[in-house]
Amino acid sequence: MVVKIPDFVREKLKHMHYGIAGNHSAVEICAWTKKALRGKGVCYKQKFYGIECHRCAQMSPAAVWCQQNCIFCWRPMEFMKNIKMKSEEVDTPKEIIEKVVEQRKRLLSGIGGAYDVKSKLWKESFELFPSHWAISLSGEPTLYPSLPELVKELKKHKEVKSIFIVTNGQEPGMIERLWKENALPHQLYISLDAPNKTLFKKINKSLYKDGWGRVKKTLSLVAKIPTRRVIRFTVIKGLNDDEKYLPAYAKLFEKSKADFIEVKAYMWLGYSRKRLKIENMPRHHEIKNLAENLLKFLPNYEYMDEQEESRIVVLKRKGSRFGRWLIFENFRNI
Repeated sequence: MVVKIPDFVREKLKHMHYGIAGNHSAVEICAWTKKALRGKGVCYKQKFYGIECHRCAQMSPAAVWCQQNCIFCWRPMEFMKNIKMKSEEVDTPKEIIEKVVEQRKRLLSGIGGAYDVKSKLWKESFELFPSHWAISLSGEPTLYPSLPELVKELKKHKEVKSIFIVTNGQEPGMIERLWKENALPHQLYISLDAPNKTLFKKINKSLYKDGWGRVKKTLSLVAKIPTRRVIRFTVIKGLNDDEKYLPAYAKLFEKSKADFIEVKAYMWLGYSRKRLKIENMPRHHEIKNLAENLLKFLPNYEYMDEQEESRIVVLKRKGSRFGRWLIFENFRNI
């Protein structure tokens, strides 16, 4: 039996302009890549860390597989009913990479003819192998059993300068595998959106009974692993932003020893509009104010930067061995 995106879900994803890469993977050209190709701005990952926005491949090897039902997720989590991906039933990393590149080119081909696209940037984006891989598009990438092999396969490509993985922290065993199998990404993101078990159940709705324990185990692992570590804190106005929670957040953040903390507004987009209201979307000044108040409980962190368009503020750990900017020549040594 082959792990495969159901046909009706596949059609919905295509309608949403996803490229279906093989049996269970997907790729998308995000709004910021489209802006970058027009010279109208870049995503915060380029502004904060130096990735190449126009050469990014935003993809997932588990497009509709996830162990959580986060109420703020703007992806189609309503279709994500499965959490099992057996190694003998999935596409190989080589197959996934080949199909992602193929589908990404197909999606980019529809942009190249636009009158306002910068031809040089589009040509680089279309003709060159993607230099940045954001394994974070949809679903939960750590459910893909060959994730370490996927990372190592990408590292073989000399054009690849950086790989980011975003995880919900529900699979600490896979995080440990990435470390032990010498397959850590250049930057590992952990989504942490609740200060305690009660809010975690309300916001993230893990399918695992020990979901909160899994998050805490992942944070303990993150504190030890030798790569750049980021906590992404999605702020939902009126739900997880009360100042009384700040000491608890700070304790968790400090436990992780993350090099960076991204405090980011929930955005009222996609399927999340069926679950939340526009009033739940904080404005940038509210995010900045929350980050400033959070710093009062984080003596080991300091303000680094912000991007108003994305409603995000990033904090940096003082004394981190990693600088702000990605040093691409050291990447393959991680």
